Amino acid sequence: MQSIPYQKQLDTLLDTLTAQQTRPTLLLHSCCAPCSSYTLQYLSRYFHITLLYYNPNISPAAEYERRLAEQKHLLTDMGLADSIALIADDYDPQEFFSASAGMEDAPEGGVRCAACFRLRLERAAIKAKALGCDYFCTTLSISPHKNAPLINEIGQQLATQYGIHWLPSDFKKKGGYQASIALSKEYNLYRQDYCGCIFSKMQAEAKRKTE
Repeated sequence: MQSIPYQKQLDTLLDTLTAQQTRPTLLLHSCCAPCSSYTLQYLSRYFHITLLYYNPNISPAAEYERRLAEQKHLLTDMGLADSIALIADDYDPQEFFSASAGMEDAPEGGVRCAACFRLRLERAAIKAKALGCDYFCTTLSISPHKNAPLINEIGQQLATQYGIHWLPSDFKKKGGYQASIALSKEYNLYRQDYCGCIFSKMQAEAKRKTE
């Protein structure tokens, strides 16, 4: 996969928006509160943001509810609850299981994760189009464990498919990941030890047993 400086592309775009003194709308998919902390702090200076919490991959249901509660808690504590609309989309784990069928034993970061990225990003693109947003994006690229080039490639494909702009990004750059850790501590956020799906949880538990 070709190496593309997605964060530099974003920096250039943000400079253009600042110069034009425009404030476009952004549909931002959030995978969890810790990953969204820095991303919201960073992007809220440039966009009117609608935050989409759509994560049918998270298992079990109690874990999903805990992470959603943390997302709401973060918006309130960051003083963003009045300026950023949160959409908690339907939670239907079967959507994830259907998208990842046949990939259950794939290693973390492989084809199953790619299918999960596409599932969530497609919902974000559809929602952004329905709401008339100028851009859509995801917080996923802030994690050093997530394939940012793949996320951007899928995002751009969906942008073309649905006729909406994808916001290029690699939020772990410029100290973004470290900033998210610091903000998670500042706001006392729950930081999970697995991505979210039952398969990543099983792999994390197996790894702990060997340590």
